[in-house]
Amino acid sequence: MNLRAVLLFTFVLMLFVGTGIVQSWNVALTIFNMGLVSAIMALGVNMQWGYAGLFNVGVMGFVALGGLGAVLVSMPPNTEALAAGGVRVVAGLALGGATVIAAILAWSRAGRWGGWAVAAILLVGFFIFRTVLDPGVQAVEAVNPASAGNIGGLGLPVLLAWPVGGLLAAGAAWVIGKTALGLRSDYLAIATLGIAEIVIAILKNEDWLARGVKNVIGLPRPVPYEIDLQNSAGFVELATELGADPVTASSIAVKLAYSGLFIVILLGLLWLAQAALASPWGRMMRAIRDNEVAAEAMGKDVTARHLQIFVLGSAVCGLAGAMMTTLDGQLTPGTYQPLRYTFLIWVMVIVGGSGNNFGAVLGGFLVWWLWVQVEPLGALLMDAITAGMADGSWLKGHLLESVAHMRLLTMGLVLLLVLRFSPRGLLPER
Repeated sequence: MNLRAVLLFTFVLMLFVGTGIVQSWNVALTIFNMGLVSAIMALGVNMQWGYAGLFNVGVMGFVALGGLGAVLVSMPPNTEALAAGGVRVVAGLALGGATVIAAILAWSRAGRWGGWAVAAILLVGFFIFRTVLDPGVQAVEAVNPASAGNIGGLGLPVLLAWPVGGLLAAGAAWVIGKTALGLRSDYLAIATLGIAEIVIAILKNEDWLARGVKNVIGLPRPVPYEIDLQNSAGFVELATELGADPVTASSIAVKLAYSGLFIVILLGLLWLAQAALASPWGRMMRAIRDNEVAAEAMGKDVTARHLQIFVLGSAVCGLAGAMMTTLDGQLTPGTYQPLRYTFLIWVMVIVGGSGNNFGAVLGGFLVWWLWVQVEPLGALLMDAITAGMADGSWLKGHLLESVAHMRLLTMGLVLLLVLRFSPRGLLPER
């Protein structure tokens, strides 16, 4: 890294240290951990846009699939629900997949009546699929719906769920890419946005899968629980010796444990991304990004390479989604919003510097800190501005009510300033 990068990362570090000193270390570590997750998401989007110029606005869907992967792997199985309708659910899904495969095969061998054959296969297959699946779903959702009503998971270690979440997102990206990557960039954006909304709609409405909007709570954790640390005589003695309250110390210790895990993963991904970018493969990807026609004339399979990087970037986003769900301890489909999990990630990449992995990481930390801290800082600013105004003044009321919109105002202002004074981002690509 050059001197500019060192200074910018030092500045961002000082923001987190200042938060710990002025507010609390619990708050600072909470923001820092989500900053680590956001940096990984930004790294995944930077692979797609910065390496290959793929405009993916369905980031939210891949993040949500990663969270679903964490639930399906780490939660204990609901044996009663599986016994009631598990076989019918699996059979229904298998029939649905077989119907799609049969339609694809019919289309690939399409003759004069190929279109009618595909339509007939899809129509008949759909009704058979629903006939088998629906009774199984009803049976699963009827089993203890207040606290379960879903199939549960495999009960495997939660750390194993993180790469599985990435694989689930990668599988979905492969299916999407095989269909959409032959389209123009604007059509690809529309397709990824629509598919992301479909993924969220499925998570919200298919209660048998992950309880829908009733949410899955109590996900296993890869770090100790605060109550276990508070009940540990050794930990309480250590906290007392350090002059800290055991309850506060336990919360900080858990957050530091998460930070350690997330830092290891971020550094590993950053090293791999840098090595790939500096390799002949990375130079080929940038050549395709800069001039697809010339790269194709040199014998490069542009569509295949686009599919490759689309799957890799989506897998990284899915991994980050699984990590975030584990950190939260719950899967809440209703919280997946395009503003947070697509637009904000793109802001991180643009502000940090697309095409530069370190820039994406810097943007992840900086933009997330601003996103969290702008509202309380805005409240302090408006209190100071309106301190001398009379109570009941329309202007004072308007200014105080505008605090809720400080986040959007700040994100827009940051984007404008960066695009005006550093159009290629804070850490531009070489």
